[in-house]
Amino acid sequence: MPQIKIEITDKPTLVRFKTDQTLTKDPQKFKNIEEADGSPLAKQLFKLPFIKSVTINPKDITLERFDMLQWSEVQSELKNFLQDYLLQKKPLFSDPDDFLIEVYAESTPNPDTQKFVTNKFLTNQTIEIKDLDEAAKVPLAYELFEYPFVKKVFISQNYISITKDKTLEWIEVNDAIRDFLKEYLQTKKNVISSSYSSGSTEISQDETSKQIVSLINEYIKPAVNGDGGNIQFESYDPETKIVNVTLQGACNGCPSSTITLKHGIEATLKRFLGDKIESVKSLN
Repeated sequence: MPQIKIEITDKPTLVRFKTDQTLTKDPQKFKNIEEADGSPLAKQLFKLPFIKSVTINPKDITLERFDMLQWSEVQSELKNFLQDYLLQKKPLFSDPDDFLIEVYAESTPNPDTQKFVTNKFLTNQTIEIKDLDEAAKVPLAYELFEYPFVKKVFISQNYISITKDKTLEWIEVNDAIRDFLKEYLQTKKNVISSSYSSGSTEISQDETSKQIVSLINEYIKPAVNGDGGNIQFESYDPETKIVNVTLQGACNGCPSSTITLKHGIEATLKRFLGDKIESVKSLN
């Protein structure tokens, strides 16, 4: 019988059901029942009114809830349901050959950047490619740079943010980009090469830096990811109390990025860390 262990996460709305089985090679995240067409399990879970998102990872199923209840009220029943589902060897995913890729465009606060969201998980890295040379190990970005108006490509989780030059408007090319992405992903071409690494490495951090990273991940990143961007912590100087970050994707070059820095990140960090924070600066 499959064994499932309930694991509480740092985020109150998330709960993780860890299993002793391998569920999938690549993580798949579904944000609503329409996206869940590729997963019979996720589709069943979305019939529960409190389920906000479903992520099927290699060794766990992570669920996000709305605020109508607490996990303690339902997690035991969910555990039993998942154990029974796995015991019956029901499919987690539809036949890959029948899985229809969907791509839709979303505007972002940056008028030059458009976010293209798909129902396929792309990568667990945050990848920003600024020119053709950088795209050598990111085939999807490499082909996107064949469009002469593409200036920058940002890939994360299940979306691609594309920054254009000012020679045209998005309304002129939205359909062409969306059709290209659907065809590219449907034919199962590699998004990134197996040898690619974004280059981010773990660095030694003091306690305040760790708190800053935790706060950014919990309170800031979900919002900027929703707008097609990303914010990456770079450093903290305990003497000047200055936090340095890098803006990526739609955030980089966005007219409202100053507001994001001052009234988003800086205000949040000051609220939790008080006089440990003087200001937040973007390195780009």
